[in-house]
Amino acid sequence: MGLGTRIENEMASTPTTLVSVEDYLARTEKPNAEYEDGVIYPKPMRTFSHSELEYTTTHLLREQGVIALPELTMRVSTSPMKFLVPDVAVVRRIEGDYLTEPAILCVEILSPEQRLGEMLAKCELYHAWGVPYCWVIDPGKRSAWEYHKNGEPVKLAPNGTLRAGELSVPLSSLFAGLHE
Repeated sequence: MGLGTRIENEMASTPTTLVSVEDYLARTEKPNAEYEDGVIYPKPMRTFSHSELEYTTTHLLREQGVIALPELTMRVSTSPMKFLVPDVAVVRRIEGDYLTEPAILCVEILSPEQRLGEMLAKCELYHAWGVPYCWVIDPGKRSAWEYHKNGEPVKLAPNGTLRAGELSVPLSSLFAGLHE
């Protein structure tokens, strides 16, 4: 279920109090919540393996000389007003508190209650905004997918390497320190 579908389902079943963009940006639960046109959507709580992979991914990308940041709030649309929070983002530069231009790469790490389809739909939102590369990582299955703009999601072989332009992260390095 993508963010749009999740939003539609939750709006149909839950009474919603609309929140202004300013109130969303001032809230303390960020980055654990995303926003679309007045509605706040909590992100799942991170598990140990999720946090570990977020740290490892950020570290492996930074070793390649790029700006890689965990849990960066990004304004991906102004109509509807939409803020998403990828688990890791590689950006060109930092200006202000929130990213307002497309990242180079967005990485989503599945939590136990999330589904691959939901994350791939979120990647489509990133692509529509202009992000050329997305990775989805499943710590439970120790698997990963690349989803490049104008392409199809590709599941990597267990000995594969995630790629985004000049950036690359071997799955063996990504999962090497992951606890069971």
